Amino acid sequence: MKKLLLLFTISLYISNASSQTICTGGFAGIYPCDKIDLMSRVAFLQMGGNGTTEGSSCWGWTDPLTAKEYALMGCSSHTAFIDITIPTAPVYLGKLNSHNNVSSIWRELKVYNNYAFIVSEAAGHGMQIFDLTRLRNVTTPQNFTENARYGGFGSCHTVTINEATGYAYCNGASSFNGGPHVVNIQNPLNPVFSFGYSAQDYTHDAQVVLYNGPDIEHQGKEIFFGANETKVVLIDVTDKNNPILLSTFFYSNTGYTHQGWLTTDQKFWILSDEIDELNFGFNSRSIIIDMTDLDNPVLKGEYSGPTAAIDHNGYCKGNDFYLASYTAGLRIMNASAINSTNTMTEYASFDTYPENNSAQFDGAWNTYPYFPSGSIIISDINRGLFVVRKNAALQNEAFITSNYSIYPNPTTTFFKIDSNIVIDNIVLYNTLGKIVRNYQPTENYDVSGLAKGLYFVRVNNDFTKKLIIE
Repeated sequence: MKKLLLLFTISLYISNASSQTICTGGFAGIYPCDKIDLMSRVAFLQMGGNGTTEGSSCWGWTDPLTAKEYALMGCSSHTAFIDITIPTAPVYLGKLNSHNNVSSIWRELKVYNNYAFIVSEAAGHGMQIFDLTRLRNVTTPQNFTENARYGGFGSCHTVTINEATGYAYCNGASSFNGGPHVVNIQNPLNPVFSFGYSAQDYTHDAQVVLYNGPDIEHQGKEIFFGANETKVVLIDVTDKNNPILLSTFFYSNTGYTHQGWLTTDQKFWILSDEIDELNFGFNSRSIIIDMTDLDNPVLKGEYSGPTAAIDHNGYCKGNDFYLASYTAGLRIMNASAINSTNTMTEYASFDTYPENNSAQFDGAWNTYPYFPSGSIIISDINRGLFVVRKNAALQNEAFITSNYSIYPNPTTTFFKIDSNIVIDNIVLYNTLGKIVRNYQPTENYDVSGLAKGLYFVRVNNDFTKKLIIE
């Protein structure tokens, strides 16, 4: 049925959508969907590519000065920069070609302090560093050059940045047996080698945080959660001169330990195994690991998706887990009941690859759900960049807007919330998506001591308002 509808409608669909396509009757145009609307799509030809260009990873940046939102799209030959502030009318601003113009399907990137850090499997690529503030006031698409480059390795598979400490962990690099090659990027234009860790062999991807989870012994430490092909590896990297292995975690039916992300409370790490669907015939499987004791992680449960598609990269935001699942596109699961059910529940989806849901390497590579506006981007190997949003039935933002306000705004020392709805929790984020402060409901919310600039107040893990601190 899915393929039949595609054949009937593909000739009518405009490949570079410039206006919103509502998800109705299970479809947004040719794309199967559930509670997610298509805002726009940018094809490779519209972002500096050609007929052979393929997509890889993506990330996002919100300009702290203008609050504009930008998609950073990894392509086989370059990185493309797209202004998605108006999600139904994306604007291509230009591209940064792969170093030495060597192409590779693997291109990964992250953001720190308004700089993009880009790695690739392209030979001799190193890590490109690009000042994102150069995107301001661009009026015609540019062919950009890198601002700086770290050449301490050639190829590298993924990059992880701990924004709280200013260290980049380059995983699967051509050094240290593929273990993390760690770079101090506190001065982004002058990156400095810190250390390498080879004792647990190749790291495919990782998450590194200043730990604030339930394990009291390790709170306040910088912890590396690594997906190391056949196992999960936890390392205390607080002391860069003395990284300490805390534990390793193995699980059954291992295909390829690929990538994982902590739930908001840092109690669980949700792991994607990239090859198990192919090897064992599973539907999309996410492994949920209980990290209550970092020295002894244990299996909490598993989530089995509705399709045979391969799960790739997933991220937690609030109570939700956003998963790029190759041929099945973006899947959004509610993770709030893991404690009691040992699993998650899918409640929304957007399929960027309508041909099928088979276990093959096509479709959605990555997603980025952290834009304050609620826009979500999906990088698709075959079709380019998608901008989507949860539909009105989920967001109901107009109702919430009419039921609470934040004042004084701008402010210097505190803000208040005038609300007609029950408030359970308030989280203050900076423009990098980092949690600055958590609040319990009270009369005044203290912001003294914070740097001047734009922040975002998120209420009940659902709705966001801007706050300016002067």
